[in-house]
Formats: sequence, C-alpha cells, structure tokens
Amino acid sequence: MTDAQAEAGAFRALADPTRRQILEDLRGGELAAGEIAARFAISAPSISRHLGVLKGAGLVTERREGNRIIYALAEERLATCVGRFLSAVCPEQIVLRHTKWRPGAQNEGS
Repeated sequence: MTDAQAEAGAFRALADPTRRQILEDLRGGELAAGEIAARFAISAPSISRHLGVLKGAGLVTERREGNRIIYALAEERLATCVGRFLSAVCPEQIVLRHTKWRPGAQNEGS
C-alpha cells in the first residue's frame, strides 16, 4: 500500500462523525471496547465496525487485556496523515502551528 492509499484510508475513516468522536474520546487515554460502546446510543456491533475501520486506517491500536480489548489513539499516525495533507495545502500554517502552539512554546514571534 502506498502512502497516498494509506492516507486516503485515514481520511475515509475520519469522514464519519462517530469515528471522530471515538478518536476524541481516546485522546484522554486508553479505553476498553465496552467503555467506548457505552458512550454511544448505537449498538455494540456498530461500534465494533467503527473501531475496525479506525484500526484498519492505523488511527487506533488495540491490545488484549484478559477478555477485554483496549484501544488507544495512534497519535503519530494521525498527526502524520493530517500534517502531510495540511503541509501541502497551507504550508505557512504548519510553520505557525509548530512555533506558536507547540506544547511548552514560549509564544515565539509574539
């Protein structure tokens, strides 16, 4: 699979609001599949399919803990896909993001 195909898969995964919400929920740390499903008013099998799409796109990772599946946000992969797209579309904004909004940055340029 080429980088372009992988990135297309990531953007297809990001197109769904439920999947974006799952990613936001995982921003706070790992969650078990059941914990994720409990946050939505849709069936557990539907959430499982959404998680499968996110995993297939490389946006989440999973690990087994006993009989539970624990999911985590694949931050680096998400940042790489979105960052590569943004750097092609609006490279000036990427420079600003890295200098102004970087955690711990001292408001460089202000």
